[in-house]
Amino acid sequence: MPRFIRSQSLNVPIGLRPLTAADCDEWNEVRWRNDAWLGPWESGDPLHGASISFDEWIRMMRRNERAGTGVVFAIEHDGRIVGQISLGAICYGAMRTGIVGYWIDERCAGRGYAPMAVALLADWAMLDATGPRLHRMEIDILPENERSRRVVAKVGARFEGVRKAYMYVNGRWRDHESYALLAGDAPGGFTARLMRE
Repeated sequence: MPRFIRSQSLNVPIGLRPLTAADCDEWNEVRWRNDAWLGPWESGDPLHGASISFDEWIRMMRRNERAGTGVVFAIEHDGRIVGQISLGAICYGAMRTGIVGYWIDERCAGRGYAPMAVALLADWAMLDATGPRLHRMEIDILPENERSRRVVAKVGARFEGVRKAYMYVNGRWRDHESYALLAGDAPGGFTARLMRE
């Protein structure tokens, strides 16, 4: 299982840690309190597959972690969950890539938590010997998502183009702008680079 990852920034003191079954009540409170805030960006299954419980979701995450195909972290501030960040669709071999997704509690928006979470995840996933040692991380956002556009700009992700009808969001297939971070973009670390900005 991935380890706890803590920011060294006094201005953005957050940490990332794997979610556990014990997080059920707190995660549900934060996520559903933010339903209207997150709703416009929420992806879903167009075939409306069977819903799963929080415990089933946690067991699925543990299987993904063991298989090396994905990981989901709680974003914490002062010991409380303030969001979530994930790295999924991990491919090894010649590609060594994964796709990032994240959300932040509306009460914490604008404090730099999302860019710091992406930078911490990138350091672990691309530069840390305990991570999957990826070469590339991709972030795909809806074109009108100005907040996420600011996140990708702050972390120095490069725009790669538009993916047509890329993901099913809020009831329809939506185009997404695709951004990427490469391991060589920040040899001294993505967190250190973000803190210098």
